[in-house]
Amino acid sequence: MEAVMTNKITSQKAIELEDKYGAHNYHPLPVVLERGEGVFVWDVEGKQYFDFLAAYSAVNQGHCHPKILAALIEQAQKLTLTSRAFYNDSLGEYEKFITSYFGYDKVLPMNTGAEGVETALKLARKWAYEKKGVAENEAKIIVCEGNFHGRTITILSASNDPDARKNFGPYTPGLISVPYNDINALAELLKDKTIAGFLIEPIQGEAGVIVPDAGYLKKCFDLCKQHNVLFIADEIQSGLGRTGKRLACDHEGVHADVLILGKALSGGTYPVSAVLANDEVMLCIKPGQHGSTYGGNPVACKVAIAGLTVLKEEQLSENSERLGKILLNELKAIQAENPELVKIVRGKGLFCAMVINERFGKTAWDVCVELMKNGLLAKPTREDTIRFAPPLVITEKQLMECVAIIRKVVKTF
Repeated sequence: MEAVMTNKITSQKAIELEDKYGAHNYHPLPVVLERGEGVFVWDVEGKQYFDFLAAYSAVNQGHCHPKILAALIEQAQKLTLTSRAFYNDSLGEYEKFITSYFGYDKVLPMNTGAEGVETALKLARKWAYEKKGVAENEAKIIVCEGNFHGRTITILSASNDPDARKNFGPYTPGLISVPYNDINALAELLKDKTIAGFLIEPIQGEAGVIVPDAGYLKKCFDLCKQHNVLFIADEIQSGLGRTGKRLACDHEGVHADVLILGKALSGGTYPVSAVLANDEVMLCIKPGQHGSTYGGNPVACKVAIAGLTVLKEEQLSENSERLGKILLNELKAIQAENPELVKIVRGKGLFCAMVINERFGKTAWDVCVELMKNGLLAKPTREDTIRFAPPLVITEKQLMECVAIIRKVVKTF
């Protein structure tokens, strides 16, 4: 036991190692985590924190959920990977489970969110050429300004974030931007007969939890139907209970033509993503035209079934809806108490954001560092915005403890 303790890494050493040997493509808060359970994480020195980021909503079911871990371990001890060169005994079961769960004919399994988005873009183009009759290489996809769909070359070509784009060109053609939450601008663009799809986050996460006007998604969906354009919902971050419904699109009764899932599909234990669509769209892709060595591997299949089962059994969407209202009301109260520092609060379900007024020389980063010192982990998104997105297993008592920390820290500023 003594030997284990003396070999234990310190926070400073862990940070130094990453800084020296890792690419500098992230700027983390200075906390080194070693263990997680439910809504809590512990650093290497043993200090406990509330996790209010939930790995960008990948651990909606809480850290190290026993049912999901059990599925992972059991399958990992039997068979981890066959590639899609052969059948395996888990994939068909998973495909039936997830398509029934969300009401689609087919699923195409991938690993990461970005791969899910790429898959959806390829599907939309293929469908446009083979079903809609768009001339070859003319298909266009409409994306929203302020979006975040990942970091591949094609996806950053769809971004208007200078950090994501600068010096990564030349960019992929065939992508058109429309202002988010502007139905008239979308209606105008959809007159173009070469539009294949409209790709949208129902709530923009990385942009700072931007919630569109009520009815906007339904109007977008109806316009897409009218113009024979695929409505593609990126629910990687907003889906799986985060906003108080199983999918954020469910708030407006919208059933996307193409649905992209990731993150919480595995409860944060394993990279799993999925693209769901009906036969008319999905069967445009034939053998050899798309795939992934790890996509649909047995571990991913078992873990995703467990992740989705936990969401349903533990009524995490309902918990998110109930507690999300409380969180938003409390954040609004904190804003009213501190109008100089807190400019805006907004959110839906347990997906909230607080915009910091930086005129007073304090940044969202400063606030997050102070929250960390007080036992709550959150991270700025964009320069002035803090996103609050705890695991959906949080209790009302725990939530109110977190609100007390946020209130205390905001007051000290």
